[in-house]
Amino acid sequence: MTCMDEVAVIKGLIRDVPDFPKPGIIFKDITPLLRHPKGLQTTLDLLSKPFEGVGITQVVGMESRGFIFGVPVAERLGAGFVPVRKPGKLPAETIKEEYALEYGTDCLEMHTDALDAADKVLVVDDLLATGGTAAATVRMVRATGAAVLGAAFVIELGFLNGRSQLVDLNVTSLITF
Repeated sequence: MTCMDEVAVIKGLIRDVPDFPKPGIIFKDITPLLRHPKGLQTTLDLLSKPFEGVGITQVVGMESRGFIFGVPVAERLGAGFVPVRKPGKLPAETIKEEYALEYGTDCLEMHTDALDAADKVLVVDDLLATGGTAAATVRMVRATGAAVLGAAFVIELGFLNGRSQLVDLNVTSLITF
């Protein structure tokens, strides 16, 4: 099976849910993909492949679906995993990064000692939409002195232009809508 065939299978396992979480939005539901063993394995392999052999030491994943994909990608790359969470969820000292939403702001946190200047980081999440979450995560990682070598997403909503917030990174998305 070619890479294009594999991506077509993955795409076929993503379900559209109209009007979720609010009217007019078509939610891209990954739960059918998660319950499909071969589809999930292929997704993880394809997310990891572009970053094999480049020296990734840590994978950073954003709450919560970034955890689902980030940990097995880290395992495939022989790297550690660092969680980025909503405020108040991490037990030790954290750094924070606020970012803009369509209507207001949100905030992410990461432990201050999670990364250091020697780390080479891959940011992983399920979805790249407007890019706010990913860009905030990249800023936090860079604040520790670590280098961000790339970002990997299962889905990219290209019409929202989130990639424009990650212009200096190697960005991989398996599926673009």
